[in-house]
Amino acid sequence: MPTHLRFRRRSFLGLLFLFTLSTSALYFIYSAPGIVNEYVFMVQARGIQIRENVKNIGAQVLEQVVRGAYSINGTDYSYDFNFSESDALPTTYLPEGFTYLPSQVCPERLPTMKGRLEVNMSEISLEEVERSLLEGKPNIVPGGYWKPTDCLPRWKVAILVPFRNRHEHLPILLRHLVPVLQKQRLQFAFYIIEQAGTEPFNRAMLFNVGYKEAMKDLNWDCLIFHDVDHLMENDRNYYGCTDMPRHFAVKLDKYSYMLPYNEFFGGVSGLMVKQFKKINGFPNAFWGWGGEDDDLWNRVQFANYTVSRPHGDLGRYMSIPHHHRGEVQFLGSSFFFWIMNKPVLLCFSLFIGTLIKKIEFAFDLADRC
Repeated sequence: MPTHLRFRRRSFLGLLFLFTLSTSALYFIYSAPGIVNEYVFMVQARGIQIRENVKNIGAQVLEQVVRGAYSINGTDYSYDFNFSESDALPTTYLPEGFTYLPSQVCPERLPTMKGRLEVNMSEISLEEVERSLLEGKPNIVPGGYWKPTDCLPRWKVAILVPFRNRHEHLPILLRHLVPVLQKQRLQFAFYIIEQAGTEPFNRAMLFNVGYKEAMKDLNWDCLIFHDVDHLMENDRNYYGCTDMPRHFAVKLDKYSYMLPYNEFFGGVSGLMVKQFKKINGFPNAFWGWGGEDDDLWNRVQFANYTVSRPHGDLGRYMSIPHHHRGEVQFLGSSFFFWIMNKPVLLCFSLFIGTLIKKIEFAFDLADRC
């Protein structure tokens, strides 16, 4: 075969390979945006970690140079080059044996809040969780919430959890989080908002639905928007309404315990009810995986609020492994307006002594709960 024909053939095969590779990559991004986003966030977090390590190494080298200069001059060295946020001054917590009256407001820094938690990801049935949580005196009052009896709750907190096909994750979250909230002496209830049907998942709209239904039950002070697969590692990560808007899940294990980017507002976040009203809630236009948290951040900033975060390692979380299978992200406005005109179905079921309300949300009245 002539040389020029072989060259053309190789060029054609090379172009075909590049076309196939790029097409496959685009299809993967379209069909599995959650996996792609998770990978991008992980790479960003790794980059931040490398920069932090380089900065720390540079600070250590500079410290050694300055120490050497001080020793040559025969003077004492007392300057601290450690800029780590984890070394911030510890917050004072009440001592063991501290007493307070039932007529007093519950403190925010209780001696029962010990710090690091053991995270148990072993699977458990919802029935087992119910039995364990209802043992003894659960303090669940009519109307569907838990409140302490040894002091007056400082905050009334609604925990909103968007849910779809995570039946093995929900009991793990409840087993882990309910005792923490009880130790923090908060008045709280869970709202599990499950999307029924086959439409693409809309996490933001589920939060909006959960907010509307929660406010029918009680005049809550604030809302916690909580992914079902996020488990806190420190019970001093206070879920009360102080310093809101607040981003709780600052350091996630799958992102190497680094914040992927400064505007990251995902996983677990919280707002006062009045703040949520002012920003007009979550956007409804994000179908599939991702995007709604960044939009919420923009809404919060536009309303001139400042997002706070836990210091040091208080904001560490572990994530239950899963995959965003089949969660295609739809961005077309025509699809959005079409589906928003369809009727909405809400179904309710109560369990764990009405401490947890499950809200099933669908887009077609033909569906059944």
